[in-house]
Amino acid sequence: MVPMATTQLPTPVPRKPFPLPALLALATAVFVTALTETLPAGVLPGMGESLGVSESAAGQTVTVYAIGTAVTAIPLTAATAGWNRKRLLLTAMGGFAVANTVTAVSGDYPLTMAARFLAGVAAGLAWALLAGYARRLVPVEQQGRAMAVAMAGVPVALSLGVPVGTFLGRILAWWVPFLAMTALAVVVIGWIAAMLPEQPGQPDGERAPVRRALTVPGVRPVLTVTVLFVLAHTILFTYIAPLLDRAGLGGATGTVLLVFGLASLASIWLTGAHIHRRLRRLTIGGALLVAVAAGVLAVRSGDAPLVYLAAAFWGLGWGGAPTLLQTALGDAGGEQADAAQAVLVTLWNAAMAGGGVAGGVVLSRLGAGALPWTVLALMLPVLAVVAGARRHAFPPVRG
Repeated sequence: MVPMATTQLPTPVPRKPFPLPALLALATAVFVTALTETLPAGVLPGMGESLGVSESAAGQTVTVYAIGTAVTAIPLTAATAGWNRKRLLLTAMGGFAVANTVTAVSGDYPLTMAARFLAGVAAGLAWALLAGYARRLVPVEQQGRAMAVAMAGVPVALSLGVPVGTFLGRILAWWVPFLAMTALAVVVIGWIAAMLPEQPGQPDGERAPVRRALTVPGVRPVLTVTVLFVLAHTILFTYIAPLLDRAGLGGATGTVLLVFGLASLASIWLTGAHIHRRLRRLTIGGALLVAVAAGVLAVRSGDAPLVYLAAAFWGLGWGGAPTLLQTALGDAGGEQADAAQAVLVTLWNAAMAGGGVAGGVVLSRLGAGALPWTVLALMLPVLAVVAGARRHAFPPVRG
């Protein structure tokens, strides 16, 4: 009698749990980075008075932060390519703690500007690390979700952090929010130290000049989309108040931004849920929503219900954009992803600065009514580039 063969089932490979605590630590680091940049805007009167300068001069603390990020992100990323990623991120967060403490206690304008520049340097270093760190914590099929969690700190900072910081600055003192940011940075340092695994830097033989990343197929289209998208968003976000004032809805600015912020959070959730299979569709859909929002504001900015609808479209279109663009760049960049991220950080901040300048020129020369038309004009090439770059930058199916 021939014995029957037995079939041995393969032993299932245990699936690692989604590292939510570690990703929330990164999200809080992103929150610190985004809120430190924008916080002075909510406390300018008290800050200027304490430093003995005008509000416009105090506002340059935002500008110098962006300059610090833009001019140091690429060289610092290249210089620290071989460093341990965890220690480098801890160093960046320590920079935020020092810079926000000095900003809070300084009564000297040059010293405050130096501290804000240091904060910008820390931001350039952190932004170049955060996206790659989040992607390396999970398998490929979970990278989009991980990026969405990590990048959630941006809309939370803009929609909730800035209003809360402004409120604290008004009822207590302008410097209180900066000390609160120092305390949060210290908490994040401990959180990162406890929860994030070590990640080594690149060996000498695997490093490449940042400029080589620009030759990788797909990188330049993603960077082009990033510049145009950020430029359009910054123009609208920076000058939404004068646009609504012109339409007789100046008193609704806070509510409009709240709708935008809540829609941005919903966008983050949707992006995290669907980015792995639908990155291209989400990017096209997001750009289309922002374009539609700009069109509505261009022709019906005096109609309150439509303005709120436009704000919701704007938030839904923009909220997931940082995650989508950084994921697309990480996919396209491959082994050069960290260098490509450094370029993205530089161009992102340059686009933010350019948006403030370009929007100001449009406002002064053409009036507030021309702002949404300008945004619409910028979003049309975004749609064209995303639609055309289907092979390497925004493929229908992620590899």
